[in-house]
Amino acid sequence: MIKTGKYRHFKGNEYEVLFVAKHSETLEEMVVYRALYGEGGVWVRPAAMWEEEIERDGKRFKRFEYIGD
Repeated sequence: MIKTGKYRHFKGNEYEVLFVAKHSETLEEMVVYRALYGEGGVWVRPAAMWEEEIERDGKRFKRFEYIGD
């Protein structure tokens, strides 16, 4: 389950999860989040993508790591 709060992307930027919502047509879970840098844009991404692990330079990382409220 994806909690609301702050997360760090594997590339270093921080984001805040505002809500977990459902796509109106497919019912796919979507994460609604905002950037905690720059203009603070609000974005949406499939929950499955939010939670996935990625591989870079032979190492595996969570795409987003929970860092607190």
